[in-house]
Amino acid sequence: MRNRLTLAVLPLSVLMLSACGADDPYEEEDGGGGEGSGDGTVVIGSADFPESTVLAEVYGRAMEARGVDVEYQLNIGSREVYYSQVEEGNLSVFPEYNGAILAYLDDDAPSGSPEETNAAVEEALPEGLETLESSEAENKDSVTVTEEVAREHDLETLADLEGVAEDLVLGGPPEFETRHQGVVGLEEVYGVEFGEFRSLEVALLAQALQDGDIQAANLFTTDPQVAVEGFVALEDPENVFGAQNITPLVNSEQVDDTAREALNAVSAELTTEDVTALNERVVIDNENAADVAQDWLAEAGLD
Repeated sequence: MRNRLTLAVLPLSVLMLSACGADDPYEEEDGGGGEGSGDGTVVIGSADFPESTVLAEVYGRAMEARGVDVEYQLNIGSREVYYSQVEEGNLSVFPEYNGAILAYLDDDAPSGSPEETNAAVEEALPEGLETLESSEAENKDSVTVTEEVAREHDLETLADLEGVAEDLVLGGPPEFETRHQGVVGLEEVYGVEFGEFRSLEVALLAQALQDGDIQAANLFTTDPQVAVEGFVALEDPENVFGAQNITPLVNSEQVDDTAREALNAVSAELTTEDVTALNERVVIDNENAADVAQDWLAEAGLD
């Protein structure tokens, strides 16, 4: 069973929060569902960028293949919007990034290895929430520039931006300006302060960078446009962005052993190269995320 929830059936708190971050209205395929998953249905969500959507489709369809009833709430918004919905039980599963969720839970948490990061996440999560096995697939935030800007200012690492960034405009989603794994960390760790931060939707960043409207952008390292456009993702020697392994965040009461096994099986197979290829098909080739996800599951033997 595969449903998409409509806005009409969401509780008021979700409606108000989603209005802050969702790009598209929810669609209904096979009828709406109720809030949470009290009937045994697992509700999986995604943030408002293509990779999160295709990952939700991958994990969701893997559960469906094992007989789990799954409903989808896609393009919800940022972590500041969706985290509480997992905690409250309106969402059962969310494809997360271990370092990013740790930074959200603990501003002072140090960067570490994936194992150290996962241990810290489990310590920081409230009762009722947990993370499952991490994938080796990793998608880090980055500060990315064009080849021309990199050559002009001799930029290879984030440290090279010191003394240069004040003349540059940095673009990113609004939350990047206030996160330690963002503008705050760049200033504290590297002493880098940009002349201006421009809040832009994720989907607009690559074009704005290419057009010169901004000179640096917060792009994900698995964004296929980095390679296609010849952009330069600056290295992060001080590990401000930390480990960012794809890791399902779950509401413990709403995910049974069958669903857990399906989620862990996906994580065991998924690689960074896989995620980049999935993104390319969705972002560059404009293919449907659900179809792309199903193709990957078939290739991985998980359909």
